[in-house]
Amino acid sequence: MAQPVYKRVLLKLSGEALMGDVPYGIDPKVAQSLANKIREVYEMNVQVAIVVGGGNIWRGLQASSKGMDRAGADYMGMLATVMNGLALQDALESVGVMTRVMTAIEMHQVAEPYIRRRAIRHLEKNRIVILAGGAGLPYFTTDTTAALRSMEIGAEVILMEKNQVDGIYDSDPRQNPNAVRFDELTYMEAINLGLRVMDSTALTLCMENKKRIIVLNLEDSNLQKAITGERIGTLVS
Repeated sequence: MAQPVYKRVLLKLSGEALMGDVPYGIDPKVAQSLANKIREVYEMNVQVAIVVGGGNIWRGLQASSKGMDRAGADYMGMLATVMNGLALQDALESVGVMTRVMTAIEMHQVAEPYIRRRAIRHLEKNRIVILAGGAGLPYFTTDTTAALRSMEIGAEVILMEKNQVDGIYDSDPRQNPNAVRFDELTYMEAINLGLRVMDSTALTLCMENKKRIIVLNLEDSNLQKAITGERIGTLVS
């Protein structure tokens, strides 16, 4: 087995990654499959933090477009990420992986509050840290949270799962069979081409802080391969 080239990574999971083929919510079998893939990396002694979205349960932006107050809709979305985080924690601990859920919105009965130094200490003790509750602020996506948290905890790379798509394409490959995948992009190319790698706030934050992003799907052993430096998906740097 090749050795990892990263010691600490941040994995960004969409809420949809937990859905599988169900139309809504969390499929326990899918959560279990994700847990097994993450465990493979954990067993390589790589420190892993996870930011999880909430789109499988609630999308604040869609609700606000239908007349709901945007701040309130976004707070509901943050709560959805906590539900996903707890489900992922349960799946990970069922396969023997020590896990902590930390939230940007305090809810002591179910998770620890996010404190940067405490999160780093958990990672150093070989615990996977699930960072839920978004950034704790409305109008910011979980993509922005992933960018922000990766810098706070000193992650070397953001591994971004994108709704089961295996990289960045010039158009949606699920709708266009002739879509072309990029192997590598600069931050400015991604922004100028409007490729929606992340929202523009998150991507600009990564660019300003030179944070590498690898966009990939989690099929096969892609997560493991990316950790060992194999060219998987699309690199944005």
